[in-house]
Amino acid sequence: MKKISLALAAIFIAAISFNASAQVTTKYGDNVSTLDGIIKAFYDVVSVPKGGKVHYERDSLLHWKDVRVGGVSMNKDGKPVIGFVTLKRFHELSDPYVEKDGFDEKEISRKVEKFGAVYHVWSTYESRNVAGGPVIDRGINSIELFNDGTRFWILGWFYDGERKDNPIPAEYLKH
Repeated sequence: MKKISLALAAIFIAAISFNASAQVTTKYGDNVSTLDGIIKAFYDVVSVPKGGKVHYERDSLLHWKDVRVGGVSMNKDGKPVIGFVTLKRFHELSDPYVEKDGFDEKEISRKVEKFGAVYHVWSTYESRNVAGGPVIDRGINSIELFNDGTRFWILGWFYDGERKDNPIPAEYLKH
C-alpha cells in the first residue's frame, strides 16, 4: 500500500512539474504557451488608459522577428487600401493617439483554423476609448500564428473595420 501511495505521489508531482514547465510566459507575464493566452495578450497590450503608456517591448515579445502588420482604410475614391508596416512603425504611428485619448479593445468572437503548427484566427473586436464606454469601432483582426511546440508567435496581422458597406457577417459574431 505504501509503495502504491509513493508511486501515485510521484506521478502527481511529475504531472504538476510538467504543467508548470509547459507554461511559457514573457517577462511581462503574458502566457504565450496557449492560443487563448497569446490572444488575450494581443488585446491587453493595445488597451491603454487615457494618458497611459503603450509598451512596445511587451508587444514585440508576442511577435515573430521582423513581423509586418496592417489595416485596411478607404482612399479618397472609396476604394480599400492596406497599410502594411513593421510592428515598430505601427507603434510610432498609433501610440500617440492611443496614449492621448485612451484605447480599449476586446475580442467579442473568434474563429480558428489550424493545420499542424500554423494557426489562422479571425478575431472580431470592439474598440472604445475607455473600458465600458461607447463603441468607437468594430472589425475583424486576421491573425497568423505559429506554434513552435513550446509557445505561440504572432507572424502577422491585419484588420478591416466595420462600415455601412462592410458589415461584420453573423458567422463572425458567434461565440
